[in-house]
Amino acid sequence: MQTLYTVETSEQTVPPAQLLESHLQQTCQLFVYLVHLVTEVARYAEIEARQRASKHLPTEEDLRVNIKIAGNELLWRILEDETYKQAVKDFKPERFDNTDLVKKLFHQLADSPEYKTYITVEKREKKEEKNILEFIFSNLMLPNEDVISEIEENFIHWDDDADMMNQMMLNFFQKPASYNFNELISGEKREFAKELLRTCQEKKEYCLELIKPKLKNWDPDRIALLDMIIMRMGICEFLFFETIPAKVTINEYIDLAKDYSTPQSGQFVNGILDSIHKELASGNQLKKVDYKKHS
Repeated sequence: MQTLYTVETSEQTVPPAQLLESHLQQTCQLFVYLVHLVTEVARYAEIEARQRASKHLPTEEDLRVNIKIAGNELLWRILEDETYKQAVKDFKPERFDNTDLVKKLFHQLADSPEYKTYITVEKREKKEEKNILEFIFSNLMLPNEDVISEIEENFIHWDDDADMMNQMMLNFFQKPASYNFNELISGEKREFAKELLRTCQEKKEYCLELIKPKLKNWDPDRIALLDMIIMRMGICEFLFFETIPAKVTINEYIDLAKDYSTPQSGQFVNGILDSIHKELASGNQLKKVDYKKHS
């Protein structure tokens, strides 16, 4: 959707498939950066301990800074993951590091009841190791305006990707072993995205022929461009992606319209797509297969 919108609204000369790949790559880089930032906050415990211990006249408290979180088992599973190390080497998220921001986040963490409870327990529990890293991300990073400002400055698609990133991060903390940083977006998903993009471009005029009769008193030129793009994508899935149930297609594009277009877009897109789907079905133009059997 983002790629089609960019193609239709800008004078860019980059081939659409290349532009799509760039969008996908930026999403992967954003995920790597978020993981990196969580690890930097957790590891700051060691920096804090060294700085306080190196004071000219350190207090007893300065010499007893708890660095349990720096040895967090999940943290080190992430840091020692070969695919993560390669992603960091390739993308270099440290170039965006803001030491003052990391320090502030760590101090907020250190002052929190959750952290104080975490460091008072000597043994390491898998659940608690996970929970404290989730806490850094969900309770300290996401609500922090400085963090979001920093992300927005370096990743222009943050607003579009924020909800997905939140879910990806929580899933990652839950099952880190299932993530391959070299292929955060699977080859299958990449191919689907490329094929949908290509189809939406090639079948643009045909889709418009199906949409225009449903608009009644609406002038197609006055309808939000994003709504038209969303409806084209829906129609292409109806006709050319046989394993995707029509109901799933309609629901997905209603949600996209609600999230990204006008307040009335969800209902508008729902009405048009539902009408077109019924017309195609009655004309025996849909060749859907049982996607469960197909898979």
